[in-house]
Amino acid sequence: MEYCGIDLHQNETEICVVDDDGTLIEQARIKTTRKALRRRFDGQPSMKVAMEAGGSSPWVSRLIESMGHDVVVCAPRRVRLIAESTMKSDEIDAQVLARLVRVDEGFLGRVTHRSESAQLQRGLMTARTALVNARSRWVHSARGILRSFGFRVPGGSTSRFHERCAKVEMPDDLRAVVQPLLNQTEQVSLEIQALDDLLEDIAATNPIAQHLQAVPGVGTIVALYFVFSIDDPDRFQHSRDVAAFFGLRPILRGSGEVCHSGRITKEGDPEMRRLLIQAAHGMINSRKSCALQQWALKLAARRGKKKALVALARKIAVLLHHLWVTGEVYRPFPNNQVT
Repeated sequence: MEYCGIDLHQNETEICVVDDDGTLIEQARIKTTRKALRRRFDGQPSMKVAMEAGGSSPWVSRLIESMGHDVVVCAPRRVRLIAESTMKSDEIDAQVLARLVRVDEGFLGRVTHRSESAQLQRGLMTARTALVNARSRWVHSARGILRSFGFRVPGGSTSRFHERCAKVEMPDDLRAVVQPLLNQTEQVSLEIQALDDLLEDIAATNPIAQHLQAVPGVGTIVALYFVFSIDDPDRFQHSRDVAAFFGLRPILRGSGEVCHSGRITKEGDPEMRRLLIQAAHGMINSRKSCALQQWALKLAARRGKKKALVALARKIAVLLHHLWVTGEVYRPFPNNQVT
């Protein structure tokens, strides 16, 4: 068996191969293209390949796996020998990965990439998020400009901001200043609505997303993003592992008999974490009472609303995975609370 470490970059990739004895047998740099990777790995004896998770690792790992190799994708923060090394280069990083996967691949901790179809569907939601954030920036900029001249736009839906702004009486020269922002806001609102319609159609044909939307606070966007982020629910041995996957697990520091619990790790996808917090907001403010809502309100009274929302977001993530893998119907007041 040969062991290969790959240090991925956008244009070029460093490759290091060692044998069973740890002897270096190859160190090379190739283009980060499908053609170059096929030329290097296709038709070669099966080897164990290690790479760090990154922007290019999903398609590169799928490509190399399709050629019969065992690929281990690891989280960058798990490879402290690379992240905190005082001697760091592409060649050294690739060699460290090759030697670590030779000694113990379990130390690296496998990162499971989503399927290509799930990645594509999730890309739609990433595009939507980018458009929503852009619209928010334009609206804030227009509000700031108008406020500096003593004009205020009534509150309401961001998608209708340009319509409300058109009804505000202001000098023509000032309107000419903010009009480019209003034009962009109107156009991007149409794009967002088109994506929302498409996502509604996708959710209507996805029974899991429909099933999860029974939970208060969980709408189409939250349910779809959760499904496409997880992709394969069976890769989690316990539902509580999902909360850690999305960075909602507290940092634990223990030594001897002392163990301290700190803030959440914030590992994983920040957008999914934001959506889960948003779902927690929706549940805690919902008119439909449920056991989780009552629990969160009691916690908010003791520890504050912010901590209660994070804790509730964790429980929602655990609940959604539990409902997914078991197929159980959501019950607002279950006999056995999922924790």
